Amino acid sequence: QVQLVESGGGLVQSGGSLRLSCAASRSMLSFANMAWYRQAPGKQRELVATIISGGSTNYADSVRGRFTITRDNAKSTVSLQMNSLKPEDTAVYYCYAKDWPHTGGRGYWGQGTQVTVSS
Repeated sequence: QVQLVESGGGLVQSGGSLRLSCAASRSMLSFANMAWYRQAPGKQRELVATIISGGSTNYADSVRGRFTITRDNAKSTVSLQMNSLKPEDTAVYYCYAKDWPHTGGRGYWGQGTQVTVSS
């Protein structure tokens, strides 16, 4: 069973920065892609950023230019650097990992970490 453990959430003022990290219990190379999602109260979970095994990244329009997703294969971690935070970034942030299609394509979720941005 794969475990994804997030850390780094907290309370920050508008305009501030936070760095989220997600540690995987399995080699990062075993995942086809990894991502960060978020879910605000009363809203659906939404994709924030993705990074595939080759290193290519993609971002939601709402965070592009402010957030950066990176992965460290040696440490089996994926991080999300969040700058210029806004109150609308307040949400529970979830780490997500997906197996390669040829090994089943299963997805895994972390338990989530709260990010609160005060105005």
